[in-house]
Amino acid sequence: MKKCVCAIPAVAFFVLICGSYAQRWGLLANPGFASRPAATGKGSASGRVVLYAAVGAELTQYEVDVDAATLVKRGSVTLPANVQEAVAHPSRQYLYIAWSNGGPSNIPQGSAAPRGSQHGLSAFRIDPSSGALVLHGAPAALPSRPIHVTTDIPGTHVLAAYNDPSGLTVHRIEPDGTIGTQVKPAAPLDVGIYGHQVRVDPSNKMVILVTRGNGPTAAAREDPGALKIFGYNDGSLTNRLSIAPGGGFNFQSRHLDFHPSRPWVFLSLERQNKLDVFERLKDRTLSRSPIFFKDTLSDPSNVRPGQALGTIHVHPNGRFVYLANRASGTTDFQGQSVFVGGENSIAVFSINQDTGEATLIQNADTRGIHTRTFALDPSGRILVAANMMQLPVRDAKGVRTVPASLAVFRVRGDGKLDFVRKYDVDVGGRNMFWMGITALP
Repeated sequence: MKKCVCAIPAVAFFVLICGSYAQRWGLLANPGFASRPAATGKGSASGRVVLYAAVGAELTQYEVDVDAATLVKRGSVTLPANVQEAVAHPSRQYLYIAWSNGGPSNIPQGSAAPRGSQHGLSAFRIDPSSGALVLHGAPAALPSRPIHVTTDIPGTHVLAAYNDPSGLTVHRIEPDGTIGTQVKPAAPLDVGIYGHQVRVDPSNKMVILVTRGNGPTAAAREDPGALKIFGYNDGSLTNRLSIAPGGGFNFQSRHLDFHPSRPWVFLSLERQNKLDVFERLKDRTLSRSPIFFKDTLSDPSNVRPGQALGTIHVHPNGRFVYLANRASGTTDFQGQSVFVGGENSIAVFSINQDTGEATLIQNADTRGIHTRTFALDPSGRILVAANMMQLPVRDAKGVRTVPASLAVFRVRGDGKLDFVRKYDVDVGGRNMFWMGITALP
């Protein structure tokens, strides 16, 4: 696997001081932005839900009808460079969009990712009646490419993760919701190799930087991954612990999510195509090793080139956890690069509410290529998967191109997914690099 060359951003974010603990859990910062369904199981007072999806620098808004499981394309905004990641404020009044002209968001497969020269974070106000985005204040310049952003629990600070070099920054959010000054740590932080996601524990006292490391190549040895645990107090970070089972080798951690009410953390291992379950301890750290680990592929004995695990979301009721299996490896066929095969699916696991053990119950085909991001609606009744790219695929009739798409599923009472429809998205040579869902205030 090639090492991805990208850049780190010094992220700025703005957040309104509002919302209780429970309100914060009304929105999920996915490593992407996907909103986490509210604890009540209801979306919002208005009942309106919106989806945002980015192709290059353009972020498009879709109106979501949860009952009908439909999407209707509305307006769009254009950022100064390619959208990398976004997150909504806990109040659902603002959206923070990280952008950069570095990284792999719009380059051909197998190409070296540029570091880029433009990196920033822009705050947008979300219109409460339509979901339309309005620029809110001046963008904050960042030093390099941001790979993930999130807010803390009360929405008073924004945190950003960077992959090259690995890093982590915190910015204040002003009372008016604009991006404030950076909060610098008192001492250097242990940020590992290739930060990929940052999450704030529900206690608001612990921050976890998920560092992926890098897989081995013909020219380089493997770089170990780890979970970097920090103490957190009003924007200030302090080193606490590094968790790296097996020295971090064969531990290519990518994204995690928290159980809404039990002391468990669910982690995706990218290159290993596995789900790890860790215990959240009372000292605000994690168990030093996973208490459970599971395969996410339907056929783990047949892993094709380019197969990798992506993002992860726990259902709001805490009974299920969903992960994105993504594949986009290619091979030559009559002088053309075509899909080599693999699993593009949402792996569905049921969660034992007494032990935290996850059991694979379904692999739902996403009907597309490279499911990089997906999101649950705030009520947990539908799931939308973003197949980020178009790619030639061989079939019985020859070669056809499978387009990028948004695939909509209903979530059954048993957690399994029923495919409803998909919306093809014309990305050309670009990628639909990020998508997320939130309820309106």
